[in-house]
Amino acid sequence: MKVTILANYEPHAAKGVMQGSNREVAIRALFESVGGRMSSVIFTRGLYDVVVNGEVPDQVAGMGMALAVRASGSVRDLVVLEELDMKAVIEVANKAAAVYEPAG
Repeated sequence: MKVTILANYEPHAAKGVMQGSNREVAIRALFESVGGRMSSVIFTRGLYDVVVNGEVPDQVAGMGMALAVRASGSVRDLVVLEELDMKAVIEVANKAAAVYEPAG
């Protein structure tokens, strides 16, 4: 499953980045620890400090990774976006729409 992770560094973590903490190596190790693969790390200017793209085996792996990062206290505003199979989503949505009766 492909994921995109958006996050902001807490001040103490930003200080670590400034002091040379290699985030690409750390993030790659994080993905590999759950059986995944990191594709890219991009530092950005704007709403988020960092954008990470990669693949994880399943939702459990992705959310476990996110929970570990949140628990570290090094980031805030952590968002995990999961790639969807829109063909499958539309198929299910059409089945649901065929039986759903809206209020009113």
